[in-house]
Amino acid sequence: QLQLVESGGGLVQPGGSLRLSCATSGFTLDRYAIGWFRQAPGKEREGVSCISRSGGSTNYAADSVKARFSISRDNAKNTVYLQMNSLKPEDTAVYYCAASERCDTFYALSDWGQGTQVTVSS
Repeated sequence: QLQLVESGGGLVQPGGSLRLSCATSGFTLDRYAIGWFRQAPGKEREGVSCISRSGGSTNYAADSVKARFSISRDNAKNTVYLQMNSLKPEDTAVYYCAASERCDTFYALSDWGQGTQVTVSS
């Protein structure tokens, strides 16, 4: 069973940074693509970024987000990270990760978890 648990969120001031973690279990990490998504209050869930089995990244978000966020994976630790820099209030959302066969046609093979709350506010 594919299991993913998000962590690392919190309250941060505008301009600050956070690194989110997606801890995986129940499968070999390098056999799946892992995507990060977010859902702001009153809005639909949207894609942020995805890292493929080979380590290539696909950005789903606008250029303004792509320039500030980066995704990486540590197969030895079974963890995928989302580094978020220069955070803005509009980045406030619950962030989720999920597994898929591919990034270009993402279909979540894992259940959506609780996510991790990111709040950007002064």
